[in-house]
Amino acid sequence: MGQIALEGMEFFAFHGYYDEEQKIGNKYGVDLYITTDLHAAGASDRLHETVNYEVLYRVVAEEMLAPARLLEHLGYRVIDRVMEEFPYIEAVQVSVSKFNPPLGGICHRARVTLDRQRGD
Repeated sequence: MGQIALEGMEFFAFHGYYDEEQKIGNKYGVDLYITTDLHAAGASDRLHETVNYEVLYRVVAEEMLAPARLLEHLGYRVIDRVMEEFPYIEAVQVSVSKFNPPLGGICHRARVTLDRQRGD
């Protein structure tokens, strides 16, 4: 087993609990970690033996386009899509951050981290 990570992905999107947040948008960050068998790719040096990073990024980007009220919901959607698109992945962990959340004070980001193992 091994881990593939896409860290520091940034998106401007229209998520948020308040209607105004969904109208004006905000900057979001996503870190994605997947656990899968990397032996075949390590031995063969062939892309089709592993997870294509471009496809993984596209999946996250597509989920970021659909508004969500909660970061938790958004994170679950990302995990669902990744597990669906890549049935051989054993586990997924995703962190979704909202930069400068409207809390009435200084906060650089609010973040939720979710993980799921295949079969959970």
